[in-house]
Amino acid sequence: MNRVENGERRPDPGPGTPTSRSDWATIPNAVTLVRLLLLVPVCVLLVRGGPDPLAVVLLLCWALTDWIDGFLARRLDQVSRVGEALDPVADRLGLVGICLALALAGLLPWAALGVVLVVDVVVASSTGRSALRESLGVSKIGKARTAILMIGVFLLAAAAAWAPSLIAAAQALVWLGVALHVVAGIGYLLTARARRVRRG
Repeated sequence: MNRVENGERRPDPGPGTPTSRSDWATIPNAVTLVRLLLLVPVCVLLVRGGPDPLAVVLLLCWALTDWIDGFLARRLDQVSRVGEALDPVADRLGLVGICLALALAGLLPWAALGVVLVVDVVVASSTGRSALRESLGVSKIGKARTAILMIGVFLLAAAAAWAPSLIAAAQALVWLGVALHVVAGIGYLLTARARRVRRG
């Protein structure tokens, strides 16, 4: 089957071929919204008396939604522009909020939160226009950064709840994620700069 676009006939993408949707009412976007809603109770529970089993379980659910929404978007062919914009925002807000909660609970050094915030602000202020014109995409380092930070904060909360002797090891993993966050941020800045140069 063919379709007509701008007066030209083009072949339809086959079943299972990812398409970019402008609509927002998709299952993956609903999962992303759940991730945002989970952030409040997770942070409150982490701060109040330190991590407990309920806080750790909710934190795990929060982290898993990041993988679930991407999986569903590809599996159900529901990639959307709204989702592409909302997902990284949910990640950034979530990680900052959880790092803040862990810092308030005395489990994460404030310096780690400071580095994450500074990088996010610099990248957002420097690449905002580029990101609006054309998605900067997610680099491999950026994906690794997000995964390590999510695993790190979860293990830090779990260690505080069940195995305090492992807190230092979990903190080291979070610091590794923070270091990758800096590297990924520099990469996004360079990508945005290169695109500005190409546009003249």
